[in-house]
Amino acid sequence: MEETPASQKMAKIDLINSLEKISSEIPDRVLKLEGFILKENQREQLEILIFRGYSSSTTHPIEIDSEKKVITLSYTITNYKLYKAPLTETDENFIRENQNSVFFLNQKNWI
Repeated sequence: MEETPASQKMAKIDLINSLEKISSEIPDRVLKLEGFILKENQREQLEILIFRGYSSSTTHPIEIDSEKKVITLSYTITNYKLYKAPLTETDENFIRENQNSVFFLNQKNWI
């Protein structure tokens, strides 16, 4: 039996919606997604915050209907940062970061 590469497996799930579900179960964490959107062959910075099961973008309009994808544009997430909520102006809330998209799909990595 041939194994499916991880990148193809990730394409089959909606990463942001999956992270929102985990976030709803851990209400004292904020996950910050950093990346970019390709628009007219140029990269535009993308930043999404996930808190208590909801996403909010500081850089682009997003879909608030839970039945739809949060971002309909083609995007790439390059970094994930986890913080303890509520956020403060200091770095004391920072817990960890990872560049692997699968890392925070494991709920144990949110603790």
